Order: sequence, then structure tokens, then C-alpha cells
Amino acid sequence: MMKLHPFYLKKTAALLWLCVLSAHAEFKEVSPDVFVWQSTCNSYVLRDGDAALLVDLGDGSVLEHLGEIGVRKVDWLLLTGHHRELSQGIEKLDRSVTQVAAPKEEQALFETPNEFRKWIPRLKDPLSVHGSSYVRPPARPLKVDRWLSDGDAFHWRQRTLQCLSTPGHSPGGISLVLKEKGKTRAFIGGVMHDGARMTNWFDTEWDYGFAKGLDALVGSVEKLLALNVDAAFASQGPTIQNASPQLAAFKERLADFRPDYVRGYPVDSLSKRGPHPATKPTAAQYIVQVTPHLYMFGPEMAGKNFAVIIADSGHALLLDCGLFPRIVLERIISDMKQHLGLKQIDACWISHSHGDHFTLFPALQSHGVAFWTMDTIADKCENPRYYDYPAMIGTYNVGFEQAKIDRILKAGDVIDWEGYKLHIDWMPGQTEFGNALWLEIDGKKIVFTGDNVFGDPSDPSQNGHECVNARNSAIVEEGYLVAAKYLRRIQPDIIVGAHGVLMTEPAAFIERYHDWAERIIRKYKALLPDEDYEYLFDPYWVSAYPYRVDVSKETEVSITVRNFRNSVQKHRVSLVLPPGLRAEPELLEGSVAAKSRQSFKVKLVPDPARIPAGVQLVPMDIRLDGRNYGQLFDFLIQARQPENTPTAGNAQEPAGAQK
Repeated sequence: MMKLHPFYLKKTAALLWLCVLSAHAEFKEVSPDVFVWQSTCNSYVLRDGDAALLVDLGDGSVLEHLGEIGVRKVDWLLLTGHHRELSQGIEKLDRSVTQVAAPKEEQALFETPNEFRKWIPRLKDPLSVHGSSYVRPPARPLKVDRWLSDGDAFHWRQRTLQCLSTPGHSPGGISLVLKEKGKTRAFIGGVMHDGARMTNWFDTEWDYGFAKGLDALVGSVEKLLALNVDAAFASQGPTIQNASPQLAAFKERLADFRPDYVRGYPVDSLSKRGPHPATKPTAAQYIVQVTPHLYMFGPEMAGKNFAVIIADSGHALLLDCGLFPRIVLERIISDMKQHLGLKQIDACWISHSHGDHFTLFPALQSHGVAFWTMDTIADKCENPRYYDYPAMIGTYNVGFEQAKIDRILKAGDVIDWEGYKLHIDWMPGQTEFGNALWLEIDGKKIVFTGDNVFGDPSDPSQNGHECVNARNSAIVEEGYLVAAKYLRRIQPDIIVGAHGVLMTEPAAFIERYHDWAERIIRKYKALLPDEDYEYLFDPYWVSAYPYRVDVSKETEVSITVRNFRNSVQKHRVSLVLPPGLRAEPELLEGSVAAKSRQSFKVKLVPDPARIPAGVQLVPMDIRLDGRNYGQLFDFLIQARQPENTPTAGNAQEPAGAQK
């Protein structure tokens, strides 16, 4: 057999590798003079001779291959939205030759991206769900030469692209409409994926279950429908041929989805309901009696958190306590001592991780009250800034930023307390980080469920689900469906929800709750274009702990990668670091077993003097099994605060903060 010289062996290997690459990365002409290149998004090349206009850039690899389609010069890059994966290769662009245009409505996201990540988050932070940001801006400010507004005409050579505001996937996203030779073509960003589906879910989730983002998306679909679009070029997925019928089908699908997405009870009625017929008034202000030993807030305090079991001995157990002033708490305790036999509140059990359920923490501590909750919840109370979840205690600005848990419980624990057996179980739903407490008391099986189920069981139109919010770490199969099966199993006589919601005779209600959970799972699977739809639902399948990292000195962060698939998943996660920060390792490569998650330790080695002051984003650039997802997720670092940094603010009583 003839032997090849080592030079030719190397050359052959290199050619084989180029062949492999070209099999996966090549231009496709999707319409006359419109080519697409796939990386972290679809980059579209509108060609005119040897010049081009690009729509979205992705990781920038498109620039290295333009010669393959005869392009020598890029005049403009037009961005359809602020999402990092659309522009993360911007440093590869020759800005002396190529100008950049982007949506005017998202100007602040491009110019001051760090303003949309907070070291001390608050409920009303802009473009956030109760302090958890739903935008994905570039890691560094991006210079834009022209801002595009709704109705603008963008002229390039012999062509005109009409700018159309199409928010929904992005708060200020735009579409670019090109009409030529009797055909209407549109670059639509993330408005729709081929197959009349969503690009993803978590980018359209702008509030706490009230459908603001979803309604914006429907409005944008209606705008595009009115144009009779022949072909639509989306930021992800295939070209959408015969786009108008797909847009019409998409609009119908979203309309069908909306009633199951929004809350399964009339939200406004929570604060307007009268006395529950199963309760009796007491001499204690605001307090009604449910059973001889169980009390809760009456309708005057609708929406606040307070329920209490008072044993014959006078010892008491609180079930959540928050969202009302300390002076009211002191009055209630005094009244209960005078009229209901209260001697001492032993503990306050916290139903889940949201801060509105323990805003009275310091006041109760002063009365000698201990705090109990489950192990999966405790760290969210004690170190809330380590997480990027909504409604952590610090977001309520009530004078303290963390709450020490005195007794950490585990699922399945049974606590003997004052002659009662308190059963502690994991109960997710509204959030993964919840637990239920049930007991037999006064001849009834009563379960305390936090925010997982609300409503009136006697109304057959209600199914009781609280808001769906992916940022609560709330995949429905692992949340509401688990909760529904749990309630089916324990068959309670009474459900006591948080925020003063009492649910009696709940058997049929639980069945409606269960049926809803299964139904909305089917609808998410139909809407999201991935066989394992969770990748397009969950904003945390690659995450960092802590989320906010002090890098004034060497420290460590843990990166967790999740696999939703039925097979082993290979990953490559690269940290995009600011100047003055080094990671060991900077690149994480490995695999995660089927249906599991794995964490990887990374050491962060800073040169604090070189790291810019203030909050800095560290995007995580992600590949799974060869697919380039781009810089979908991030964490925050800070080496030093900028000068004149505002303080956390004065303590305030939370008003109207119920989720």
C-alpha cells in the first residue's frame, strides 16, 4: 500500500474537515437575491451585484463566506431586535464599511444594556417580571448608526424596505417588508416560526400571567396578515412559504391558547369577595374562624397572607405572613391573645420562595417566632440575590434583603406539634420551589397550598390554576401537573390557598385543575417547534449559581446544564467575559445523561482594577449536540460599585404587591 507523506496526510485531513463543515454550513437561496446563512440565528443576505444588505448577523460567521455568493461589500446590517444571538458576532463586522440599523423602540437596550440587569432587583424594574428581566441585550453597548421606527422607509440601492413595528417576541422588534414584482416578502425576526408556531415561549412572557406579551404578538401577526405576505424570513427555522395562511393559522392557535394561559379564576374578584359562607366572624380584628382551631383573614384583608392554627394550649402556627403593615400585625396578635386564647406563635411556615409570603419576618422574629420551610426553598429566602427568579424577598423593598430559616424541612417529613401531625410535601406549580402542609384538624383534612391553586370550587367555569410563568422555574409537567396529582392523591376536604383564598368541597375543582394542566401541556407542545419543547419554554436550562457574583476577589460559580432529552446530550458552553476577568476553565465541554442535569465548577480570577465598575453581564454561549444556540443566558458580576450608586432604598410597607 502506498504511504502518503505527512504533509499530504495533514492536507487531506484539513480538506475532509472542510467538507464536514460545508455539509452543515452553506448558503441557501430562499428567494431571488435573498440568501440565508444559519448560525445562532438566520442571517439573511439581500444581494445587489457584489454588494449586500444583511438582516441579522448571528455569530458573524456569515461574513467569512460571503465571497461564495459573489458578495464583496456589506453596506448595512439591519437588526430585527435586541436579542444577543442576533448580533453577537458584531465585533467581526468592519464598521468603517458597514453601518448598523436597529429598532428605535429598543434603543436603550442597545446603548445601555447593563441597565436591564440589577444587582438589587425590585418588583417594578423595567422590562422585568417582578425583578427578573425578560430581555436579552448585548453584553456591551452596541453602536447603531440609524434607528428604525414603525412606518419608516429604508432605501438601499434600488430597493425599499418598509419598517413595521412587530413586538411580541421582543418588546420593540420590527419586521422589514420588501415588495417587488407583485410579491411581498418580509423579514419577521422572531414573530413566527415555520409551521405556525412560536419561536420560543420565554421571550413572550412579559408579566405575571396577564398575557401582555402574548397580546402584543397577536397584534403583530394581525399587522403582517394585512399585508398578504407571500414569503416570510424568520430569525429561526426554515423560510415560511405561503406565509399568509400560516399567519392566519398562527393567530387562531394563539387565540385558542390564551384562555388556558391566563389565570383560571377571575383575578379581580379576589379583592372584592365577601365573607366565605364556611367562616364565622371573631372578636379579633380582620380574623375569621374556619374550623374551631383554624383562623385566617376575612374579606377586609383580601389578598394579604395570614392563616393561623391555635392549639388548645394557646401555642400557634402561622401559615405565611406578609403584605400588610407591622402595626396591623401587632393589633392582630393583641386581639388573638385577648379573644382567641393565643399565648405564643411558635413558628411561621413559608409555602414557597416568593417574598410576599414573609414580609413580616422581622416583626415576627421580635415575637420569638421561628421560620420553617422546605430545603428546596430555604436558600431562596436566605440568599435571594443568588437567583434570577421573580418576586424574591429583596424585590419588595421592605427593609431586609434575606430571611434566615430556623428549621429546614424535607419532603415527607411529619412533624408532631401540639398533638397534630403536620405533613410536609413538595408541591410545585406556580413555582418549582413550593411545599404543601396538610393535617387532620377538627375532623377535616386541610391542606395549605401557597399560590398553587386559587378560585371558587362551586363555579364550574373555574379550574383554579395560578399564573403560568416560566421564570418561576415552572415547567408544567414538573409543576401544576404534579400539584394536581398530589391533590388528587390526598383528597382534602378543604384547601387553604395563600392570599386569603379558602376552597371548600374541592373534589370536582381538583379534577378541572388536573384536566387543565394536561391540556396546556399539549398546547405548549403544539406551539413550540422542538420535540423537547422545554428548551423553548424554560429560561434556565443553562444557569449559574450564584446568579450575581462578587468578583472583587477570586471566587467560584457553578454552571448547571439541563438535558430534557431521552438520550445523552453533548454540550459546549463558553463564558463571554468582560476585560479583567479570567475563568478556569473558560470553556465547558462534556455530556449530560438523559433526563437529568449536571453542574460544573468554574473559578473566576479577577483583576478588579481592569473590570469596569458596576454590573457586567457574562453571557453563556451555548452549543448542544452541534446546534449553535448562542448567548441565550447569562449571569452577573460586579467587582466594585460605580460612584454615586443609589442605596437599596428606604424600607417601605408593601402596597399592592400581590402577584
